[in-house]
Amino acid sequence: MTQANDIVVVLSNAPDLLLAKRIAHVLVEEHLAACVNLGAPGLSMYMWDDTLEGAEEIQLTMKTTLARAPAMIARLQQLHPYEVPEVLVLPVLGGSASYLEWVRNQTQPEQT
Repeated sequence: MTQANDIVVVLSNAPDLLLAKRIAHVLVEEHLAACVNLGAPGLSMYMWDDTLEGAEEIQLTMKTTLARAPAMIARLQQLHPYEVPEVLVLPVLGGSASYLEWVRNQTQPEQT
């Protein structure tokens, strides 16, 4: 297992599958994320404006580099309809050297 302190996993969600697919497509196409996994619909429970809310959401799990995370988060927030979208950046402690290198390569900014 290889150290990977430059790789992060970003968690978010989307209110429906169509938007989740759009977000994933844009982030990968723009080389902000190497990969975006869309989870099965699940129920999220949370307080909003002092009211208990429940909404079905699609979990998004995105892999990128720490250097690309701020740009990816900014783009995610542009695409997202929520006033306060979930965005959590989690460190990667290790993994397959070839996969980690693939994430690095996929998230390189395009040369113009």
